[in-house]
Amino acid sequence: LGWKFYDADDYHSPENKKKMAEGTPLSDEDRIPWLCALHDILRREDLSRQDAVLACSALKKMYRHVLVTGASAIKSNQPGQPGENPALKILFVHLDGPIDIIAGRLEKRRGHFMPPELLKSQFDTLEPPSAPENFITVSLEKSLSEIVLEVESTIFQG
Repeated sequence: LGWKFYDADDYHSPENKKKMAEGTPLSDEDRIPWLCALHDILRREDLSRQDAVLACSALKKMYRHVLVTGASAIKSNQPGQPGENPALKILFVHLDGPIDIIAGRLEKRRGHFMPPELLKSQFDTLEPPSAPENFITVSLEKSLSEIVLEVESTIFQG
């Protein structure tokens, strides 16, 4: 796509990385500052009229709401106040697949702070996207080229 790419894992605090490395799942309180920082990155790119891809395990609807609207999502579930930044237009791509396929991929990953043992806690936390969220669900059982084609097709169709 020629877009900037961000890996959300690069923006976790040292405390979050340490906690995950020790096998402790992150709490909402651990994740909120991280999600707000990611929103700020996406907002900056939007203001620069730059499209971007963010790889992020935004497991809960609330987390995705923070990515779209920023810190105001935490303060209230009300629509933004006049003069606030409008919500970002984000297409969430929910990569869906069986836990055994994802576990196999995690086992092959080297040098990452999150151990495969935390995968079950992520599945337990997961709230798959639903309407009115802007999302598509793509099966991880497809080939990489099929996944990319499906995402690109959705983006280019608007």
